[in-house]
Amino acid sequence: MKRIVSAVTLCCAALLLYPTGALAQTSAASQCGKRQTVVDHLAAKFGETRHGIGMSANNTVMEVFASDKTGTWTITVTLPTGVTCLVASGEGFEAMAEALPASGDDV
Repeated sequence: MKRIVSAVTLCCAALLLYPTGALAQTSAASQCGKRQTVVDHLAAKFGETRHGIGMSANNTVMEVFASDKTGTWTITVTLPTGVTCLVASGEGFEAMAEALPASGDDV
């Protein structure tokens, strides 16, 4: 599990340093802000609410925001300093909760 969280953190950090798509069209400064400001913007502009959260070993918090109505989604990372940055966004969000295979089952 720690490897997955570390991989997600590394991926998020890479995306912050080299944004693509719509995020690349904005400056790095406009991709980050106070957490509440970012959350309010995602809710007001896209109707997105938090659907998931995870914490890495370095106290960085990753959150997934999405709109059940429109299917848009956004991934944010909040640093220990309280600054929240947009990492990725897109369309076609579907909530999933897959169960792990029973112990001993080959998959």
